[in-house]
Amino acid sequence: MPAEPGSDLKFEIGHVLFIDIVGYSKLFIHEQSEQLQKLKELARGTEQFRLAEAEGKLLRLPTGDGGALVFRNSQEAPVLCALEISKALKNQSELRVRMGIHSGPVNEVADLNEQMNVAGAGINIAQRVMDCGDAGHILLSKHVSEDLEDYARWRPYLHELGECETKHGGVISVVNLYDDQVGNPHLPQKLKKAQEQRAAKASARLSPPTLRKHLLIAAAAVLIAAIGIGFWIYSRQATITLSRKSIAVLPFENLSEEKANAYFAEGVQAEILTKLATVHDLKVISRTSTARYQSKPDNLKAVAQELGVSTVLEGAVQRAGDKVRVNVQLIDARTDTHLWAKSYDRDLKDVLAVESEVSQKIADALQAKLSASESHALASLGTRDAEAYDLFLRGEYEFHQAETILASDAFDRADGFYRQALAHDPNFAQAAAELARNRLLRHWYISALTATGLEEVKSLIDRALTLAPNSPEAHWALGLFFYYGHRQYENALAEFNRALELQPNNALARQYSAYVYRRRGEWNRSLADAQRAEELNPRDSSIPGNIGVTYLALRQWKDAETAELRALAIDPRNTLAAASLLTSRVNGTGDVDSAWRVFDGFLEDTKTRLFAQGAAGYSAGGDVMAVLGIPIYLDVIKRRFADALQGLQKQTSKNDPLQQLFPRVVIGLLAGQTEAAKLAAEEALPLLEARLRARPDDTLTMRELSWVYLALGHNADALRLSRHAADLISVENDALIGPVFQYGLAEMEARAGAHEEAVKRLRHLLSIPAGQRVSIARLRIDPVWDPIRNHPDFQQLLSGAEQIGPGK
Repeated sequence: MPAEPGSDLKFEIGHVLFIDIVGYSKLFIHEQSEQLQKLKELARGTEQFRLAEAEGKLLRLPTGDGGALVFRNSQEAPVLCALEISKALKNQSELRVRMGIHSGPVNEVADLNEQMNVAGAGINIAQRVMDCGDAGHILLSKHVSEDLEDYARWRPYLHELGECETKHGGVISVVNLYDDQVGNPHLPQKLKKAQEQRAAKASARLSPPTLRKHLLIAAAAVLIAAIGIGFWIYSRQATITLSRKSIAVLPFENLSEEKANAYFAEGVQAEILTKLATVHDLKVISRTSTARYQSKPDNLKAVAQELGVSTVLEGAVQRAGDKVRVNVQLIDARTDTHLWAKSYDRDLKDVLAVESEVSQKIADALQAKLSASESHALASLGTRDAEAYDLFLRGEYEFHQAETILASDAFDRADGFYRQALAHDPNFAQAAAELARNRLLRHWYISALTATGLEEVKSLIDRALTLAPNSPEAHWALGLFFYYGHRQYENALAEFNRALELQPNNALARQYSAYVYRRRGEWNRSLADAQRAEELNPRDSSIPGNIGVTYLALRQWKDAETAELRALAIDPRNTLAAASLLTSRVNGTGDVDSAWRVFDGFLEDTKTRLFAQGAAGYSAGGDVMAVLGIPIYLDVIKRRFADALQGLQKQTSKNDPLQQLFPRVVIGLLAGQTEAAKLAAEEALPLLEARLRARPDDTLTMRELSWVYLALGHNADALRLSRHAADLISVENDALIGPVFQYGLAEMEARAGAHEEAVKRLRHLLSIPAGQRVSIARLRIDPVWDPIRNHPDFQQLLSGAEQIGPGK
């Protein structure tokens, strides 16, 4: 009831700690009384309670199964009080308590018995925050968390959980407060159930019934309830305003009697999408994202919201010999109304003309403004040879498979189809460009091309550009050639930008522009391009995964974790995101146990890949953690050297002796077992030297060989080789990977007696974006730095600061 004019009701901001006993109503009456008395004693025994009461800055509100404490002296007071209570509860296992904290308006009121009581929104919201938790949880409102973030001491305790629905139908944002000593790191059951329900709904939309069980298992694993970091499901509905001129072309249904014709239906859909992507006035979602959905999803509006579009194109293709039927319908997903629909019955040779007509009709229906060049792009035909086109679509289908699973045989099959298409039509520019791109991805992910092989790829791209100077696919392939083939970032960026001029909705070109800007040290521009790519390709986990890597380099740990969790929500098997998440936890907080909890929450398949691949996906093997792999190095940092070796023996290939030998060299040195390290190094030496002779610029081999030289006492050789690796990939030439090799060189200097040089190098690395490897928290605990740990300059380094953010 509102206060009457002239009343003495006083409103003020109170900092509320709401506490209750979980399962109170199920206790016997005497148990209720005993537990309430214990809780009161615990609360009264805290320093914060005594201080606030002595100052007259404490109000108390009994609630039957607990109570509320309203502090009026400091916003930190209820948080500190909650921590004290949580610590004391460790010795009271029978007392199961949860707590909620909020700052807001409160007032003292007289109840019917003329006793002073406390009321107001501050009390109500604190209770709602608490109601979201389970026993042991200390939950904060988002408002309180944002205020505490201004203080460095609190940041390691704060773990965002997202939104929680209250029993009155409202929604409140909550943050979990915990560390290894206090609080409950697990995801509250209320949030877990809500996320499982969302995952189940998403699974039903995205999958046929036979796959739902497996996707639900994956979705549950993605919740990572055990990792103690909370879990935020990325909601595009809240962050993207739907444009009327936005479209997603969903997978076309294959109605052919021959199911092997699935490649043809996919190809028709992809070609329509590719044409629409050239229109500046449209927002067109990438095929990578739309491929995750059914041809005709049950909840079209929800799918459109997830993709950030207002319109959707659905289609079906039926092929019988040389006859093709294409059915398409353009739908306004906001109102579930048809904007346009048509069926086409054509000969195979006329299908390309159908794709052009459909693209034009969609542009007209969405009232997109078309330039002359865009109209030409929509109408143009890459080839008039039906057989060449069919072979090209087969190649595209295999290439998309290869992109997804990175399988050499799929790359090889795509290569064969593209070559056959070119044999039928030597002037098919798009086939030449895609053949080049297929070979470049195989070069980067499977096996490197020789110099001659790279020149052959360049000749394919030149051929495509001669045939079609304004081909976005050809310019995109040329950008990849400069990026993957020669690390020529300036040239690569010029080609990616040209591809974007010709095809502004090319999410991949935008994504790779972000990668180039990152390597050039243009961090903010890199993030802007990556975020734009994510809008065009919202269901590709590699984009938020790489955004997380960028934030990691900038030492923006919380932003890095948020991005990586977003990536893992899309794909729980994303090893890049998983590795980055572990690294962010270790480098940001130095909390290795917390990182292990993160690791325990991953899918078993993801764990296996992390053991097998280490962090090679983004580290290029510049330092010890990269070479050994992050899971193994977690044991190393904890100085559990025997466990690290045992884990490696289980995971590494017995067919590759170096996979067994090199870890024994490094772990032996770090453990102080110099003789064991030397024996392993003697076996590894001829193998690594032979590999380096065969591949003189292999920086990973240089790093491994440096440690072998170190174990054999050849310190000068170890330093020489490490310097050479760092010179090959310098910070000036590569702002992302260069610091990794500088860090690796500092490791070698610290171990080979060049202590002053190591400290100087580390000091510089702390002054630039290099958070994927060096942080003060990591320096404090990593055994690689034991030889200089007591060096005065190193100790001074640990008391200093590190750059957060992109800098100048």
